Amino acid sequence: MTRTGRLIVLVGPAGAGKTTLAHRLVEASPQTRGFSVSHTTRPMRTGEVNGRDYHFVTREVFEALVAQQGFAEWAEVHGNLYGTSKAEIERHWAAGRDILFDIDIVGAHNLWQSYPAATRLAFVLPPSWDALKDRLQRRGSETPETLRRRLRTARRELNGLVASPARWSVVINDQLDSAVQTAAQLFADARPAATDLSHHAVVQAFVQAANADPLAQEA
Repeated sequence: MTRTGRLIVLVGPAGAGKTTLAHRLVEASPQTRGFSVSHTTRPMRTGEVNGRDYHFVTREVFEALVAQQGFAEWAEVHGNLYGTSKAEIERHWAAGRDILFDIDIVGAHNLWQSYPAATRLAFVLPPSWDALKDRLQRRGSETPETLRRRLRTARRELNGLVASPARWSVVINDQLDSAVQTAAQLFADARPAATDLSHHAVVQAFVQAANADPLAQEA
């Protein structure tokens, strides 16, 4: 590869806005930043484009890539397989780009373990747990069951963040422009930044609210 690009990994609950944030960061500097398009076995949704949103493949194709050790990270989530191919990383690095990832916390840890020097981990959150629930409900696409499932996943990831051995930054996505500026600083930092005290308080408040919310408890 021509340069050692950074892997900027954005993790966070559904409704945090991490996908929008990732695309805004790429749009701000498309020559030096690229978005990692994951492989998945889940069905394509209305408005999605194969190769732009995901590489949509069958379970058989996905499992064949697993057997060939073609993924830098992969996991099964809610019955569907998701993964980042090594070829996707090499494609961006060969073009001299840093790479944005929108993946779950398990995939983030796997990337960090595979590329510890290059990986920057950022957990994206709305300003509060109540704001997260409001965002999910206002989307109008959540059933009571999918809402509970997303909240349970958010609770697990928040607890995983607290227990993580990796260094994380936290991006509070209240105003998108401000969140983009905060996340962009990750590209300039020479090394990952630990969560500061103000962010730590926000994370702890999220964890407490998630652990107390009956909708977020395991079934």
